[in-house]
Amino acid sequence: MQELAGKNALVTGGSRGIGAAIVLALAEKGANVAMTYGRSADSAQHLVGLVEAMGRKAVSIQADSADPEAIQRSVNDAVRALGGIDILVNNAAIARYGAIADFNVEDFDALFAVNVRAPVLAAKAAIPHLKAGGRVITIGSAGADRSVGEGSTVYYMTKSALQAYTRGLARELGSRDITVNLVQPGSTNTDSNPETGEFSDFQRSLIPLGRFGQPEDVAAMVAFLATPAARQITGTIVTVDGGALA
Repeated sequence: MQELAGKNALVTGGSRGIGAAIVLALAEKGANVAMTYGRSADSAQHLVGLVEAMGRKAVSIQADSADPEAIQRSVNDAVRALGGIDILVNNAAIARYGAIADFNVEDFDALFAVNVRAPVLAAKAAIPHLKAGGRVITIGSAGADRSVGEGSTVYYMTKSALQAYTRGLARELGSRDITVNLVQPGSTNTDSNPETGEFSDFQRSLIPLGRFGQPEDVAAMVAFLATPAARQITGTIVTVDGGALA
């Protein structure tokens, strides 16, 4: 079904992994898609070709999510290329790990700049373009609700901040009929956390379904939240983790 036909989406960090799956899922439902990327220019251009092969408009935009000016420019470029924005998906993120006793200020600042400040600034730039029925969807982490292992404290702090951001922005935009939601993946098979990795057996032991999620599992939830069927869902945190938080 083409529930998103005629809609325009911007997916940050959309060139690979969960972001790439989101781009394709939105396009499959009929949306035109702009995506930002950091260094994966070839992957982004390949994805543009896949979206265009579906008959949709697509554009890739190089943007450093730690740079406020780049975020504003990426929104402007997406609006110009597609003719507007109806759906903003905040997916770009970085991960850095270490015990609090050893954590340095530079890594702390980098995590908060990309994982927290960037979604705020992207929404700030996109809000003037969003109309009734618009969507803001952010990708967080199930680790915001359950931290396992060691060394991930600061990373999960950034993901917890997205919960307050989502609820607050939902209040701000509700009167304009714009929904704001947070999708929290659990262990998901990506380059940064492969299902055959060193710690994959431990992660599977925490999951009732006994398997890693795939990027397409997360993308399916994002695509649903973007459709008219999800019009009454806002300020909500949806966890896609195979039951790890059960």
